Amino acid sequence: MATAAILTPVAPTSAPTFGTTPAAQPPPGQPDISYHPNWETYQARVARRTQTENLSKEIPEGFPKELKGDLVWEGETVAKEYKWTYTFTDEQLEDINNALAHFKSLNIAKGYISQETFPLPKTHDELRRLSRELHFGHGFFVLRGLDVDRYTREENIIIYAGISSHIGSIRGRQDAYYDGKRADVVLGHVKDVRSTTKIKIGSPAYTADKQVFHTDSGDIVSLFALGTAAEGGASRLASAWRVYNHIAETRPDLIRTLAEDWEAELFTKTVNDTDKVSRRPLIHHQPASTDGKTPERVVLQYARRYYVGFGALPRGNHIPPITEAQAEALDTLHFLGERFSVSTDFQKGDIQYVNNVAVFHARDGFRDTEDQQRHLLRLWLRDPEYAWETPAALSERWERVYGGVTPELQTFPLEPSHPLGMQKDPARWQRDRNCLALTDEDFTLGSRVGEEDGLELWCYVVVSNGYH
Repeated sequence: MATAAILTPVAPTSAPTFGTTPAAQPPPGQPDISYHPNWETYQARVARRTQTENLSKEIPEGFPKELKGDLVWEGETVAKEYKWTYTFTDEQLEDINNALAHFKSLNIAKGYISQETFPLPKTHDELRRLSRELHFGHGFFVLRGLDVDRYTREENIIIYAGISSHIGSIRGRQDAYYDGKRADVVLGHVKDVRSTTKIKIGSPAYTADKQVFHTDSGDIVSLFALGTAAEGGASRLASAWRVYNHIAETRPDLIRTLAEDWEAELFTKTVNDTDKVSRRPLIHHQPASTDGKTPERVVLQYARRYYVGFGALPRGNHIPPITEAQAEALDTLHFLGERFSVSTDFQKGDIQYVNNVAVFHARDGFRDTEDQQRHLLRLWLRDPEYAWETPAALSERWERVYGGVTPELQTFPLEPSHPLGMQKDPARWQRDRNCLALTDEDFTLGSRVGEEDGLELWCYVVVSNGYH
């Protein structure tokens, strides 16, 4: 290749650095790569591969050389063309209060929160416009103006789910057990829980660590800030399409790498000790529809920890290590994400919505104090009117999130919970508490979430078609 490096020497985004969770030893043969990317290691790998390997100069057949549209943006310029923060008017805040009072008067379970039971006659049209912006515009926005201190925790959850039902009426499953019983847990808590548990956490979402660029599961990922950190914790978003265009232009061989099947370590276990590995590409091409109504698209879906591990949970020995090309591709996604990213200036009371298949996200490390702690609520949503077609390789994964979720079983935990009370024997199917650390990046069928006193902790969940 004529290009010596995919990135010109631009220093990674500067952000406060806080304590990093100690990492376990990687498996034999794994490239020199960890959950937290290293710029110098990355640049050395780029130079080595471009100088010694015969890299392809063509992108895969059918893939676009360039994606176009509002979803292609850079952090340095997007603020000049797009105002992503929408502040509720006093009239709309009154609309929300009236909807809250109406829903509470119905005396029904929160699983029945919908556009009908949480009516917003003065706000609905604007929320539908914003959902269209998610799917066909810039792919993200922030709602501002809610006073979370005015409401109880339960009321904040009702308001969050109620507003969100006008943006994506289908809520996704983030866990399938709660307090030892079958449930469709549709609300997650993202919080540093290390001070409340001895468990070696296996997911960065439940630490104060920096979270590198990744996607969650599902069409839309939403976060509601009940509290922000004393320092750090900025939310960063990047256009996957802008990153794709840069790679396609400068290193088409990496588009080929990203479009191939990767073996992901899912940290899972089933009765037959299977389903520990998933094989799928990280990017998925969708041609334009013949009727011209749907444009050509590329979908990005991945989380770095499934290829390099995190904290106490390294990539296992039961699957091959990733390749040097894959290691470079992972770092390329992250560093380009940083280069083209924007911070949404997430404030207490804000609700952020992101098109999870076209925009990927990260979080700066942060520091909590006794009086000020970062605490987010999370929903995975789908808008049946505007939803993109789900790539075939992701259909099973999406089914585990959205399939068979019922109002009766929908559960909205008021507080984060952790797996201290879970059974430590993977052969048993009982568990005592909701499993916190299923991760923000995936929904799995039995997650190894950490270790306590040298014993592995496993989280068993149920999908709609029975036990696994």
